[in-house]
Amino acid sequence: MTLRILATGGTFDKHYNELNGTLGFADSHLPAALARCRLTVEVALQQMPLMDSLDMVDADRERILAACRDADEKAIVIIHGTDTMPQTAAVLGPAALGQTIVLTGAMIPYAIDNSDALFNLGFACGVAQTLPAGVYVAMNGKIFAWDNVQKNRAAGVFQAL
Repeated sequence: MTLRILATGGTFDKHYNELNGTLGFADSHLPAALARCRLTVEVALQQMPLMDSLDMVDADRERILAACRDADEKAIVIIHGTDTMPQTAAVLGPAALGQTIVLTGAMIPYAIDNSDALFNLGFACGVAQTLPAGVYVAMNGKIFAWDNVQKNRAAGVFQAL
């Protein structure tokens, strides 16, 4: 089995700029994160344009859908920004692609201490190999169906609708 991982950016992949104190994008953290995870399943990493999910538009979501359609793998993990993860899941879910697609991300960037990125990545990679075909959001140790999830910004967690 090969697991496809699509990197789209989000907080997971943000870098801290020490000079101006901002978060932005450079190279994806995913190669380093995957090495730390020590996955024994073969991984095909595909980097899409890295962006904050608040900046995503319909064309970006269609590009993600097309990448899933074009993938030969039956299991796909999408690293995505948390702010609009449910919106992207709502584009992928009705497409019924016959694959197991798991969206995940991070509330704290991978490169920052106490980040949830590595845990969420490992969790998503594990459940993507075991869940039936469908679209899911996997965050903070919980799995949600694509049409039954929301981000609780006040609590900093995902929850069912």
